[in-house]
Amino acid sequence: MKKLLALSLSLFLAGCFSNSKGYKHISQKEAYEIIQKEDVIIVDVRTPEEFKEGYIKDAINLPLDQLSTLALNKLDKNDKILVYCRSGNRSRQAANILVDLGYTNVYDFGGITSWQYDIVK
Repeated sequence: MKKLLALSLSLFLAGCFSNSKGYKHISQKEAYEIIQKEDVIIVDVRTPEEFKEGYIKDAINLPLDQLSTLALNKLDKNDKILVYCRSGNRSRQAANILVDLGYTNVYDFGGITSWQYDIVK
């Protein structure tokens, strides 16, 4: 009985702590390296006003409040999509939305405020 209880608890905890959210959170360094080497879609989910203040080269602006509609028109569900925002909160939300919409290759790398690489202004 103890073994069964321990196994059940282990499976429960593994489920709680596994990456069941459907997207991967990566560091900004990893994002930068991926952007340099691979064909990816970079999605900035900030407002158009924030986007105009500066963005990562080749990023497309799909504001979070319009993401569900715009994503279906602009993104392929199998594209490798890297998502960012200002501080990391909206990018997490966006990654979850994309996964819920059926996108299968989504990466969240947080906010542009801590981006140490070039920005287009």
